[in-house]
Amino acid sequence: MARSKTSVPLALLVVLSVLLTGASQAGPEMDPYTILGVTRTASQAEIKKVYKRLAKEWHPDKNKNPGAEDMFIKISKSYEILSNEEKRANYDRYGQTDDTQPYGSSRYGHRHDSFYFDESFFNFPFNSKNHRDFADSRYILHFNQYVSDVVPDSYKRPYLIKITSDWCFSCIHIEPVWKEVVQEMEALGVGIGVVDVGYERRLANHLGAHRTPSILGVINGKVTFFHYAVAKEHLRQFVEDLLPQRLVDRVTDKNDLQFLNSWHELNKPHVLLFDQVPVVPLLYKLTAFAYKDYLQFGYVDQGLTETANLQKQFNINTYAPTMLVFKENVDKPADIIQAKGMKKQIIDEFISNNKFLLAPRLVNQKLFDELCPVKQFHRRRKYCVLLITGDEETFSSGNQAFLSFASTNTKEIIRFAYVYQRLQQPLCEILIQNKDSAQSHSQVVILERRNAAGKALFKPVTAWNGSKEDKQHLSEELERLQKDPSILIHDAMLPELNNEFASMFVIRWIHASYDYLSEVIDDILHNNWREMMPLLSLIFSALFILFGTVVIQAFSDSSEDKQTKPKAKDGSKAENGSSGASSASSRPPKKNFVEVTELTDITYMSNLVKLRPGHMNIVLVLTDASKNILLSKFAKEVYSFTGSLTLHFSFLNIDKHSEWMDTLLEYAQDPIQIDADEDDGGNHKKDYTGFVLALNGHKKYLCLFKPVYTGEDLDNKSSEDEGGTSGGKLRLSSRDDHPQRKSNRSRSISTLQIHHKLDRLGLWMERLMEGTLPRYYIPAWPGLEKITPIK
Repeated sequence: MARSKTSVPLALLVVLSVLLTGASQAGPEMDPYTILGVTRTASQAEIKKVYKRLAKEWHPDKNKNPGAEDMFIKISKSYEILSNEEKRANYDRYGQTDDTQPYGSSRYGHRHDSFYFDESFFNFPFNSKNHRDFADSRYILHFNQYVSDVVPDSYKRPYLIKITSDWCFSCIHIEPVWKEVVQEMEALGVGIGVVDVGYERRLANHLGAHRTPSILGVINGKVTFFHYAVAKEHLRQFVEDLLPQRLVDRVTDKNDLQFLNSWHELNKPHVLLFDQVPVVPLLYKLTAFAYKDYLQFGYVDQGLTETANLQKQFNINTYAPTMLVFKENVDKPADIIQAKGMKKQIIDEFISNNKFLLAPRLVNQKLFDELCPVKQFHRRRKYCVLLITGDEETFSSGNQAFLSFASTNTKEIIRFAYVYQRLQQPLCEILIQNKDSAQSHSQVVILERRNAAGKALFKPVTAWNGSKEDKQHLSEELERLQKDPSILIHDAMLPELNNEFASMFVIRWIHASYDYLSEVIDDILHNNWREMMPLLSLIFSALFILFGTVVIQAFSDSSEDKQTKPKAKDGSKAENGSSGASSASSRPPKKNFVEVTELTDITYMSNLVKLRPGHMNIVLVLTDASKNILLSKFAKEVYSFTGSLTLHFSFLNIDKHSEWMDTLLEYAQDPIQIDADEDDGGNHKKDYTGFVLALNGHKKYLCLFKPVYTGEDLDNKSSEDEGGTSGGKLRLSSRDDHPQRKSNRSRSISTLQIHHKLDRLGLWMERLMEGTLPRYYIPAWPGLEKITPIK
């Protein structure tokens, strides 16, 4: 019992010593100065420089060391502390390294941090409402919400989306930075989203996010991944890089007139922001992206001497940012706003009130719908005063007078616009009543749109030349209109407007291509190679297959040439039919002999009836007397075709199976044509010797070769040597003095007749391979069991 009492304090002493030893060893590792390798007096520039070098060195995607990820997290956490003056001061004073850790003495705080005894260690964010309220309740995204809301909205503002999951330990470390960035970016107008992989695996796969945590941006429907250390400055720069280039023009004293005078060409108001900072503020860039279809944005750096004249001309206050809107008058701003802390709500309201020129040109249907909206309620009527004019110089004075009249308008329900008759001819033809005078004078029309289908009420007011009488008459008509809307006596279905800026599609496409190439180059230089591996693998696989195909084809061509040369030598001894067949064969023979099997009742099923699709059996019909002669000739003629894997060669003994041949020809769909050349009077028995059948067992058709005798005198023909190429013509005169041949002349004549039956077989085989032979279809293959008795 005494022994057990002493063992308990001893065990506690051992545990405490281990913990204290671990604390003493772990303590220095969590020192941000030690991790980054900087002194306590290091400047922010030095800390940032060291951090970039270490982050690049220890990035898990580039460093395969097992401890690289932990080291990278420590580096990011250390930089997060030392880059923030408040956090750095807290650490220097108390040894604190976490936002959620309470302040305490240097001794306990440091040891507390060394063991990770912080809130994130005991309070895991796994399904914890305290930690997930920030992300889940406000920013959690679902697939349908992303497709229907986020993607269309990304054409007006960028989105920053975090990919996370319940069991993501690394997500804990980026949460403080993410929270700060979200609060800042949301105030600037950036969309925020969070995707939980555990609940929205479909959306994560759609975005291409295969690991947690991941951060990505969405703009114009395109997804871009963030591949740098999770720090506030990096995420802010990432959002800025998402925006397209050339959103904001730099304006100085040299190009201010060029910038402002482009209102007529672009058909947009122009906005100028005057500020002291050398870089364009992110809030201004985001505003320019949101309203890029309505206004042109420029930025004036007040710190440059090249902008002194502009500041003096418009009396700009150098102590606060100033925003000016210019419309048709480039000498005087149409509206102005000045404030030290410009908020997004103030800028949006200011821009929304100045989206259009005083009298813009109708260049597309979208602008027409916004300027002259469809009537919804009686109190929300919108009337559009439309000037139908031309772009020639003769109309310029009238156009300027119309603009001057529109600038005096103070009524919200009346909008002024003009349209070029040459560019919007279908619309103008409907609205113009007096078409004769329309060619030389402008016309003013008042219209009200009634529905989205195009129905509108309108009234032509007057031919317009800009005189005082025209202005007075138009003013009176507008007064009457407000009292009595029924003066719009004409109605019509308006066609959709032509898009006059459609020709600029090529320019937009070039700009989009430039942005895409810039992003690709940035991906190659900086981003994660692991995500690019599928694309690179696909490219290299395609190149390997292409290269391999070319190499194999080259080697196969060279081997065919080598095998063709010796065959050409043998062909010098063969007949014309055989040489033609050799040139038509697609594959060189694999053997130096021809394998010919006899077609019997045993081999009948496998060699014909159950022949595989696409395969054919070439069957030679012979007799016992002609067997040796015809088989030898048959082998020579078909040898060059034995390289084909779909051809099989057989012979049929007609002495045994003559009834099968008769039945087969009777089954053919066109037996009369086949038998026409077989019957010499139709009284004696048919002679099938030397016939060749190409039988397709699967499709049940046959092609027939019938031996054709040329009818030339045998005295002028010589017996054919094996492999000769004289085309069957024999020269007996050169060997008439041979005693043995003179004595066997009668026997040679019958042999020659049989031998020459297959002279044309090579040409027939070429046509068979080309598919140009006539086919005779049969309903079924006759049986081969019965053997014809020999009489």
